[in-house]
Amino acid sequence: MVRHLAGFLLLSAIVLQGGAVEKRGAVSVTTLKNGLRVIVKEDHRAPVAVFQIWYRVGSSYEHDGITGISHLLEHMMFKGTERHGPGDYSRIIAEHGGEENAFTGNDYTTYFVRIEKSQLPIVFELEADRMVNLKLDPEEFAKERQVVIEERRLRTEDQPRALAFEHFMAVAFLNSPYRHPIIGWPSDLQEMTLEELKAWYRRWYRPNNATLVVVGDVIPETVFELAEKFFGPLPKGDWLPVKSRKEVAQLGERRLHITGLEAKVPYLFMGYQVPTLATLPKERWWEPYALVVAASLLSGGESARLPLRLVRQERIAASASANYDPYDRLTTLFLLTGTPAQGHSLKELEQALRKEVERLAGEPIPAEELQKVKNQVMAEAVYERDSMFYQAMLLGRLETVGVGWEEAERFVERIEAITADQVQEVVRKYLTPKTLTVAYLEPDREVRSRH
Repeated sequence: MVRHLAGFLLLSAIVLQGGAVEKRGAVSVTTLKNGLRVIVKEDHRAPVAVFQIWYRVGSSYEHDGITGISHLLEHMMFKGTERHGPGDYSRIIAEHGGEENAFTGNDYTTYFVRIEKSQLPIVFELEADRMVNLKLDPEEFAKERQVVIEERRLRTEDQPRALAFEHFMAVAFLNSPYRHPIIGWPSDLQEMTLEELKAWYRRWYRPNNATLVVVGDVIPETVFELAEKFFGPLPKGDWLPVKSRKEVAQLGERRLHITGLEAKVPYLFMGYQVPTLATLPKERWWEPYALVVAASLLSGGESARLPLRLVRQERIAASASANYDPYDRLTTLFLLTGTPAQGHSLKELEQALRKEVERLAGEPIPAEELQKVKNQVMAEAVYERDSMFYQAMLLGRLETVGVGWEEAERFVERIEAITADQVQEVVRKYLTPKTLTVAYLEPDREVRSRH
């Protein structure tokens, strides 16, 4: 049985060199004098630990002309420091029995290691070293930039659906940086310079712009001592806070018709601009969670409305789904996507999806259906916490986007509290034609004839 009542959580504080330590249940948190936030969650089921370091920088921090620079810098972080050569980081982690990798998102860049708990000191040493001592070699930069250009070709330009989604996002947002692809626009990658990359590294890769998360069979005080030893001496950065870059109000429905790509089947994208936990006042916390429940009512499993009605009963769609992420840093999209069934058009599928949104907004939601969906959402959240990696992901991401790690402890009770009236209120408020962008990906006739 999972309890998320704050009144039952253990609260205490101790003092280390870095400052006060807050302990809430299995989570202990402190901030070093140089601004590095350190979060530790004890999980003693196995003698392993997950180390993650989150930098508050991703594609949503970039501006025109340098898109993709955060992702390219992620690649360069494995190319050596003054102490270690290219590839040494990965080799040393492997020699100590660990696994490492990294990822870049809209709102963060994250580096992680899974390792036996006694080997954590080597991870701390290596990560602290490359936080401030990265050696950005011109030859390595030129090679890695070409690697990223090729990655973009394989994952986006040669994938019709991915390329269409990239253009869909660029239409759905006018001035929000979410209109830029994480991997960057082609011309920006081609023209990116080493000096731009160096400036980006110096600006964002500093302890007071990072959150360090460790989850596993560890003692918090020991982790804090490691953080103090290896990261404590590093100087904090000095820069102006990032600007909000809020999306301007949408004035009406936007549409995009994409043809000429080698798509085998048609595909539909529909996106409504919606808020997130990070963009709303705290007293309106329920709106994003109501949108989570709305998305789950539409496509949370095979018995949800879209797969049941549109795929199996009406047979208008070969596939149909709804997706929403409450943890984005900026205004985001409530997405409806799908492929029409054979003999049906994109227009028919769009009309059917609009009808399901209208039904969700206007018809009473049966109490049994609502509770079933909420149970599914809560169960999935509990099951995901079996993974140390996911536990660290949730803590790190919430802290990085400005919501705060504590929200991870509230998810189940938040979902349980959502009512049918609240779900319908957010659907009527946000899922309207005025906030909608629609994109059709039409298959290439020559490709279809070859297949």
